[in-house]
Amino acid sequence: MSLLKEVEATRAGHAQDYVNDLFETVKTRNPNEFEYHQAVKEVLHSLIPVLDKNPKYIEHAVLDRLVEPDRLISFRVPWTDDRGKVRVNRGFRVQFNNAIGPYKGGLRFHPSVNASIIKFLGFEQIFKNSLTGQAIGGGKGGSDFDPKGKSDLEIMRFCQSFMTELSKYIGPDTDVPAGDIGVGAKEIGYMFGQYKKMVGAYEAGVLTGKGIGYGGSLARKEATGYGAVYFVEQMLSSKGLSFNGSTVVVSGSGNVSIYAMEKAMQLGAKVVACSDSSGYIYHKDGINLATIKRLKEVENKRCSDYVKEHPDAVYTEGCSGIWTIPCDIALPCATQNEIDKAAAELLVRNGVKAVGEGANMPSTLDAIDVFLENRVLFAPAKAANAGGVSVSALEMAQNSARLSWTMEEVDAKLQTIMSNIYRESMKASEEYGVPGNLVVGANIAGFVKVADAMIAQGI
Repeated sequence: MSLLKEVEATRAGHAQDYVNDLFETVKTRNPNEFEYHQAVKEVLHSLIPVLDKNPKYIEHAVLDRLVEPDRLISFRVPWTDDRGKVRVNRGFRVQFNNAIGPYKGGLRFHPSVNASIIKFLGFEQIFKNSLTGQAIGGGKGGSDFDPKGKSDLEIMRFCQSFMTELSKYIGPDTDVPAGDIGVGAKEIGYMFGQYKKMVGAYEAGVLTGKGIGYGGSLARKEATGYGAVYFVEQMLSSKGLSFNGSTVVVSGSGNVSIYAMEKAMQLGAKVVACSDSSGYIYHKDGINLATIKRLKEVENKRCSDYVKEHPDAVYTEGCSGIWTIPCDIALPCATQNEIDKAAAELLVRNGVKAVGEGANMPSTLDAIDVFLENRVLFAPAKAANAGGVSVSALEMAQNSARLSWTMEEVDAKLQTIMSNIYRESMKASEEYGVPGNLVVGANIAGFVKVADAMIAQGI
């Protein structure tokens, strides 16, 4: 029996019934939104101990309110391609909860984006942002627009159209979007330029992930990957383990993956595999990070091009096979649900000691159960993935103060934040009877702060 299932089995009664009834309500109100259902189920069931011990959260219907976003905005995004043809995409912004600060969460441009994806990401963001200890609430947004294969002018025209509508709902003290999959410094720059035109003012704090020359923060590009490794490093240290001398597999090859690899290597690990949407590379002697950085950040090429320069590496079509590679530490940094039960079981059979989620919800609930049942050290996304939004909040602070911090200053603050998240998650897991279960601990630590603020502020 997994530790998540132990929570349910040992906490019968009113709290259990309340959670079961609420989850059924969520499924009824949000039909076919399976990613959102998954995110809500994981949080609700892990909160049973805190609800059992603190019935005030049920009395004040805190969770009933949390699972229903403040607002979900859907809008049309028309734009013109380079041939003069009008294209239409759909844009989203979910503003989930602002009990502890303005809505904060990234924008994702990817064909898979829909209401369910945006709601699952926004719901997770509530607790992740709370864990950072900074005054930011939960939100998320994006579009089913795919920037891959588009010219810079096409991306600019899309971003300008997207921001024309989004600008009605955001602001430095209202809602502060950032980047996510498909949204980097280029897209943020185009959107920031359009926002200035729309509002007639230079409000640097309205978007984060900006270029360094106009209000961006050093270490923002590295933050999510570095933060995930800092968190896993704390987790490993608690058991007398470390990255030094460990074999690591990292999925993905975007910002999160690249800088998770970089930091893991700096700590003495050998990273042997990474991937993109087409397939994965395995380099038994260790990935050459300089090559990956050039291919992905400069030349916009695929992982398959890596083997042309490193013929001793192996490229395999398809992504899921990356988890067949034996490793000490697995860092899923690509996308949601990339590790299912079968992949988790294979990782366990191959001797994995720790899993750190760099992406948002990259492991299915069944996969998480496998890791916990086998006592694999497991760092859940809402804790391990919080580095990016932490530095986004630091960017907001710098914008408000009209100053900028050095790379060393930002990195030191990031390390402190990730250490605090680990400590608070462990403390909560111990306080509520599941010591070492960081899934439950992170959910509870993030929830309590938001819940108490909601009660204090009334209905």
